[in-house]
Amino acid sequence: MLTEQRHDIILQLLKEKGSITVTEIKERLNVSESTIRRDLMVLDRENKLVKVFGGAVLAEENVMTTELSVSQKEDVNTDEKQIIAQYAAKLINEDDFVYIDAGTTTGYMIDYITQKNATYVTNAVTHARKLAAAGFHVIIIGGELKGTTEAVVGSQALINIKDYHFTKGFFGTNGINRKCGFSTPDSNEAMIKKIAMEHCNHRYILADKEKFGKVTSVAFARFEDAIIITNSVPKDTFGDCDNIMVAHSNIGI
Repeated sequence: MLTEQRHDIILQLLKEKGSITVTEIKERLNVSESTIRRDLMVLDRENKLVKVFGGAVLAEENVMTTELSVSQKEDVNTDEKQIIAQYAAKLINEDDFVYIDAGTTTGYMIDYITQKNATYVTNAVTHARKLAAAGFHVIIIGGELKGTTEAVVGSQALINIKDYHFTKGFFGTNGINRKCGFSTPDSNEAMIKKIAMEHCNHRYILADKEKFGKVTSVAFARFEDAIIITNSVPKDTFGDCDNIMVAHSNIGI
């Protein structure tokens, strides 16, 4: 099959589905993954699609490739994040073994956590310090520290996380898309999130309404892989989802 024909088919599939994986293209075209990845790179350079981890999305999708620092995020949707965090904290039970992902919304959880007999594991230095100061039993993942998000990442962090089996995990995300799943701009952070989620019995994504419909560079989980805790749901595109929990200011679980 000619290169131009493959490109036409890939673009037609994207037009029909909005997003597509390398595996789906391979099944349709019966060519190697390396050929597909080269095709996607060419089409991405031509601005005909946006190449993301594991596949591609339509060029008109709002794909973000950069991320604000922690200090910049702290002043964004603060009230909404605190409502979400308070709701999430109430899901922690006595003797739980909890993973808390790096991020501002997950960080707000610590103000509302009351279970002293639970153990908390995190890859965020600020979270670990705050938990320890509040008298909680906390374990911090070792590895390379990322400056902008203050998250510990890298191969050593992955090795550490693989040794654990969490009862519950609470995660941040930069984008929520029904087809592309949960995503973040940084591949190192995405891998930490992916492995940690795989080691959790119950997985929760904490996200304010601004994250819905957005796609960032690297997916770390499918949309159906976790329960989303949010303050508001876009009814037109996510109103029929049964894996969304809406937190309100008058919280009662």
